[in-house]
Amino acid sequence: MSGGSLVFVIFSILFLEAVVAIYPFEGIFPQIHPQAFIHPEAVIIGRVRIGALSSVWPGVVIRGDVNDIEIGEKTNIQDGCVLHVTRGTPDRPSGSSLTLGNHVTIGHQVTLHACRLLDDVMVGIGAIVLDRVVINKGAMVGAGALVSPGKQIPERELWLGSPAKKVRDRTDDEIRASATIMEHYTVLAGIHRDSMTPP
Repeated sequence: MSGGSLVFVIFSILFLEAVVAIYPFEGIFPQIHPQAFIHPEAVIIGRVRIGALSSVWPGVVIRGDVNDIEIGEKTNIQDGCVLHVTRGTPDRPSGSSLTLGNHVTIGHQVTLHACRLLDDVMVGIGAIVLDRVVINKGAMVGAGALVSPGKQIPERELWLGSPAKKVRDRTDDEIRASATIMEHYTVLAGIHRDSMTPP
């Protein structure tokens, strides 16, 4: 086998793994926009929808088994994140889904559970956001923070700590910096996609 053929086989195996890592649950497959980037080492299951130009990086698990997960456009979910939902109960028959808006940045190893993040939100490395939390447009949860169930974070606020609390409003410069990070990941996803394309 020539070197070129070997490279092609290796890349073919990678793409096969990418397909295998997208699983149905009870006959429902994830719906992923063709312009989204899904790394081959991510796992996506069930009732999941991912919008255009969003990116899902290595080691991410998105498990939409007992409820829906909706991810908007140009949203990046970085390495090692876990996204899950809550099933229905007698008190809450519909359970709790998980929604991420557009232009959202989710840092490495974040856990999001059955919460709602609106557009332009940023969640720092290692943060945990729990059930029924709503994070409004332009707000940020800092690295390592724990947002307790049911909390409502208003627009453009910065929350830190465990349990997380408001420390101040975000500045215009910080909002612009978050947008720059989001755009960087949108471009970077395209570079990664091209790098994994067989020669």
